[in-house]
Amino acid sequence: MPPNQPPARNHDGESVLSRFQRPVTALVTGASRGLGLAFVQRLAAEVGVRRVWAGCRNPSAAAELAAMAGADGRIRPLGLDVTDEGRLAGAARIVAMEAEPLDMVINCVGVLHEPEGMQPERRLAEVRADWLLQSFAVNGAGPLLLARYFEPLLPRRERAVFASLSARVGSISDNRLGGWYAYRGAKAAQNMFMKTLSIELARRARGIVCVALHPGTTRTGLSQPFRGSVPEDRLFSPERAAEQLLRVIDGLGSSENGGFFAWNGEKIPW
Repeated sequence: MPPNQPPARNHDGESVLSRFQRPVTALVTGASRGLGLAFVQRLAAEVGVRRVWAGCRNPSAAAELAAMAGADGRIRPLGLDVTDEGRLAGAARIVAMEAEPLDMVINCVGVLHEPEGMQPERRLAEVRADWLLQSFAVNGAGPLLLARYFEPLLPRRERAVFASLSARVGSISDNRLGGWYAYRGAKAAQNMFMKTLSIELARRARGIVCVALHPGTTRTGLSQPFRGSVPEDRLFSPERAAEQLLRVIDGLGSSENGGFFAWNGEKIPW
């Protein structure tokens, strides 16, 4: 525990990581803003957390993250990009040098739209090859490449969790509205990758639980243009969404390996 300040606790003093049996070392990607930043903050509020690796593309430009790290020595900004294997490999080497196994990996990286670029397609005529490829690289292949480089740092027999934020719109059987081709397709690909990874991990790393998670609609830049019709009680702050998902993560056991779960623990059909 760093001497500079004691960690804060959540408002009711209740831990959200009660099932982890040792001080937790976690990696959060997409940690410079939104839900990823909220995960870092909430994890740092836990007495039982030893270290939080906060991964993002440009830590030097992440002012809020830098302020958190300056106030709590357990938070370690880490430069990485889930679409860049060289940077992933380099980040994994940095984490490995600490000789601490990762108990938790939470991937929060995702892209839905850009101010001057990709937008969710409303109809087939709006589909573009470059948007499809970009969405697949970030939302689909990115989590699998992250696992490729960081899975060796997870323990083999002790309980650990690899969780990637997906979206309910990636469920094929739940698709009733159509549209959003690139995002839906890439999230569906991510779901398949996580399911396939969970099967491999269960064969040789009995303690690892690998899941896809749906955070619900969260007040972040990703959802901002599309949340007008969301009921107020289903529109979550990043802080609330992070706490809800950490409670889901804490409750995961071997029987949940390979599952797709919503913010309230509900299992989502593929």
